[in-house]
Amino acid sequence: MKKVFVVEDDFSIARLLQVYLERDGFAVKCHTGERDILEVFQAWRPDLVLLDLMLEETQGMDILRHIREKGSCPVIIVSARGSVPDRLEGLQLGADDYIAKPFDPEEAVARVKAVLRRSAYLADSEVVRLGSLIIDYTAQTAARGQTPVALIPRDLQLLAFLARHPNQYFSREQLLDRVWGLDFAGGDRAVDAAIKRIRKSLQEWPESEGEIVTFKGTGYSLRVY
Repeated sequence: MKKVFVVEDDFSIARLLQVYLERDGFAVKCHTGERDILEVFQAWRPDLVLLDLMLEETQGMDILRHIREKGSCPVIIVSARGSVPDRLEGLQLGADDYIAKPFDPEEAVARVKAVLRRSAYLADSEVVRLGSLIIDYTAQTAARGQTPVALIPRDLQLLAFLARHPNQYFSREQLLDRVWGLDFAGGDRAVDAAIKRIRKSLQEWPESEGEIVTFKGTGYSLRVY
């Protein structure tokens, strides 16, 4: 049974999500304000977090940052702040999806299932090696030789996918489908932002071993020579 941690100040919304998720067989714990959010997260070890940005005692973005520092647990933001800049900020910090309020609870459950399916699929990739670059998706790490490469989980997922398909062209839409999922609402700018961060993290990786190539602003390929 997969565990979902609902971090939401509005009791009616939290209860609605709990009812629909439990109907589909999920174990659900809702944040009640009685204990520290991160304390509950670390003790319960959920498989996914549904996170509201507008919390009374803290900012949701701060919670997201702390969760990302602890590991790769999928996080879906659920917020009334649905503007493009708000979505991009959350996605750039490593959120896996973004649901704007008001929302259909059945759609929220579908997005939870989709994110968990993608996480399970990508975890099957295990270790990919390209020259000195080693990507271990199971351990959620990347390294050049003995030097760790700092990547947020979504960027590691994208790099792992490209590394499993070297010298193949993928459009932004294809990458969104394969890594983010077709139901992802953040738009293809999320791909560009992720590629930019990956390139920055790999700026010292020798081009003789590989490089991410842009195709006329339409897509990308990980070229291996």
